[in-house]
Amino acid sequence: MKEKKESYFWASYSDLMTSLFFVMLVLFVLTIAILHKKMVEIEEERKATQAQLDKINEVEKATQNIDAKYFEYRPDFKKHILRISVWFASGSSDINNISVYTQNELIKAGQSIEKFISRNSIDGIQYLLIIEGQASKDYYQENYELSYERALSLKKFWESKGVDFGHTCEVLICGSGDGKLSGTNFMRENQEKTNQRFLIHIVPKYGTIGSRK
Repeated sequence: MKEKKESYFWASYSDLMTSLFFVMLVLFVLTIAILHKKMVEIEEERKATQAQLDKINEVEKATQNIDAKYFEYRPDFKKHILRISVWFASGSSDINNISVYTQNELIKAGQSIEKFISRNSIDGIQYLLIIEGQASKDYYQENYELSYERALSLKKFWESKGVDFGHTCEVLICGSGDGKLSGTNFMRENQEKTNQRFLIHIVPKYGTIGSRK
């Protein structure tokens, strides 16, 4: 009788171990399958992200080659100097007071940016265009406000001449004054008169700014 009970115990124990083995095997296979699926998803996301980064890098390199007639790229600052010399009167930001020839050159420079953005319009790529005004050091006390007003004047001037950068380009207007304040004295020339100019910064970025209705 004792042998029968022991035999029954070991048979039940064996069945239990077998069942547990199959349960563990199923869980193991299921875990491997889930992990594999997750790894595939991560790899697809990585490839998509890398493709986006490659696209942005490609366009960013292209921004360095905007019409060299009007723009000089400074790789150390990643900005363009507008080659057109704009001689404002001290304390003035009125573009209408500069020569007609200079005004026409400014129009052509704006159109070259417009064409660049149009040619490099790629799905998912947006642009940030920064128009930065500068001022030369003189006795005028509000050169920071003045440099901003000059940048704003240029943007308004371009708009009045039909220069439109499109709905994929966000435009920021700023002024770095005469460089007297800390952090604003970068990318300036030794000859102060030449600091009466505009700096252009075009930054490609991935994402959605929004669209016009």
